[in-house]
Amino acid sequence: MARLRKFVSYRNIKRPYTRTSKFKAKSYIRMTPHVKVVRFDTGDANKKFPYTLNLLSKSELNIRDNALESARQTSNKLLETYLGLNGFHLKVKVYPYHVLREHALAAGAGADRFSSGMAHAFGKPAGLAARVKKGQAIFQVSVNKENLGVAKQALERASKKLPCACTIIVAEQKK
Repeated sequence: MARLRKFVSYRNIKRPYTRTSKFKAKSYIRMTPHVKVVRFDTGDANKKFPYTLNLLSKSELNIRDNALESARQTSNKLLETYLGLNGFHLKVKVYPYHVLREHALAAGAGADRFSSGMAHAFGKPAGLAARVKKGQAIFQVSVNKENLGVAKQALERASKKLPCACTIIVAEQKK
């Protein structure tokens, strides 16, 4: 199985190269990979909680869908362990819609002649990423007042799995 390419090559947000061809079939991406985020809402979505915590991005970048799923799993595990299934509501606020493409290059002796002249290689779909702006909420957790510490710890653990620096904002819901 092929290894994932380092995310440094996809991190920056820039307009992707779009190929225009006289052949219609070559002008678009043929398939979209499956989104690896299993659930975008976990916990009790119907219950109204008085406090909401948001995990905000400090920079503008792409976040790969497997990083989002990893962060969701770690925070969800902590919340379910301490608060149970009905003691919180965790929501993933971003959706990975941006298709990451990579042009697989040949490796080995004499492979340099295959990769020359490919300034704008269109590439094959390699994965998906969410485009996140500075200050945008990535995760949102709603809890009661006595569970604020656990929710904050869960978001801190989630931020360790993401490729950006994050801040946690606590907001009280108006009644």
